[in-house]
Amino acid sequence: MSCVGIDVYARRRARVLEALGEDAVLILPAAPEIVAGRDLELRYRPDPDLYYLTGYREPEAVLVLAPGREEGSFILFVRPRDPEKELWTGARGGPEAAVEWFRADAAYPLDELDDRLPGLIAGARVVHFPLGTGRDDVEALVLGVVAGARQSRQRTGRGPRALVDPGAILDEMRLRKDSHELELLREAGKITVEGFRAAAAAIRPGAGEWEIEAAIEGAFRRAGAEGTGFATIVGSGANATVLHYTDNARIMQAGELVLIDAGARHRMYNGDISRTFPVSGRFTPAQRDLYDAVLAAHDRAIEAVRPGATTADIHMAATRTLVEALVAFGILEGEVDGLIERKAHRPFYPHQTSHWLGLDVHDVGDYANDGEPRPLEPGMVLTVEPGLYLPVDCDRVPPELRGTGIRIEDDVAVTDDGHEILTVELPRSADEVEAMMRGNG
Repeated sequence: MSCVGIDVYARRRARVLEALGEDAVLILPAAPEIVAGRDLELRYRPDPDLYYLTGYREPEAVLVLAPGREEGSFILFVRPRDPEKELWTGARGGPEAAVEWFRADAAYPLDELDDRLPGLIAGARVVHFPLGTGRDDVEALVLGVVAGARQSRQRTGRGPRALVDPGAILDEMRLRKDSHELELLREAGKITVEGFRAAAAAIRPGAGEWEIEAAIEGAFRRAGAEGTGFATIVGSGANATVLHYTDNARIMQAGELVLIDAGARHRMYNGDISRTFPVSGRFTPAQRDLYDAVLAAHDRAIEAVRPGATTADIHMAATRTLVEALVAFGILEGEVDGLIERKAHRPFYPHQTSHWLGLDVHDVGDYANDGEPRPLEPGMVLTVEPGLYLPVDCDRVPPELRGTGIRIEDDVAVTDDGHEILTVELPRSADEVEAMMRGNG
């Protein structure tokens, strides 16, 4: 790991320690490894919050930030070196590496957590700790210390009085990306674009959805991605109307569309793109009209991304455009404002237009404060992904469009004077999509 990277994490910890003050402690446990069946260990994905503050990737680690402690304010509990286990699953850094490589003030083997953690908590009035992480052992230990403090506080005047979600501090930090994070998100976007170009070249009648999945994920890995940010969606025909379809088990047919939603994970940061392609290489006139309607909603929504705007503004820009299209297609009848107020579009556009993007694909951060949409600020990164999903069994949908789903999604960063489309290199218009499938885009 580079010194530049380590310095980034140190600056973040300094901000957290300042927010904690002298009377609080923050504890973050990494998730355990997931075992399928009897003993099949699945590929591990580090805890985003712990990684954000340390860069540490090994399973089961526990981070403690405790201002004013004798051993220092940055303490890690980690798996010890174990040559026998390392033979099977790879090298471990152990406490020595936690200090040398990650600049922990102190590091201890995990089996010392029970003895040491109560002392680290005891002097704090507030404990920042996430519940429900899957680390029942750490949760029981923390709750036990907090409960015990209730009994002794009256006479000693010491011990925790409050248990607080760490998101109160970390979510707001993670929501505003620093320059280091923005560069990683740009690279994740570029790798995701490469995957979509590979997918476009593989689409043809008679191909399996799984073949497209393999093409896009193979391209991610060739370009240096760690893997996928989420399960790749390749939905052809009516499968495209299932928002989170991931079976990817159907043979694609001539004349229909295929919706792909995928993202590469690069150094823990995620891309997230959706595009919709004609399986035969060309849109039919009706498909093109519907595609152009979704593209218009996409473009108007992106135009709305700027400091001071809200995700609600972005969603309304997309929704109004889509409702206008649904009226033009004869699928909805009535005045646009009234249809939006009655949510008449929800059967055809049931999801929000945006979500935060970062270390998590659906990244942390509130979308509203005290019930009011929060203004966007420079450094925030979000998706813009309008879509239309026309059911097979809806009589109001033109027969040639029944069972059609179209979504167009890009990743967008809020800048000082507007926005930056991080995935701008991937074509969006119907003509460009067709050209890309021919290898000309």
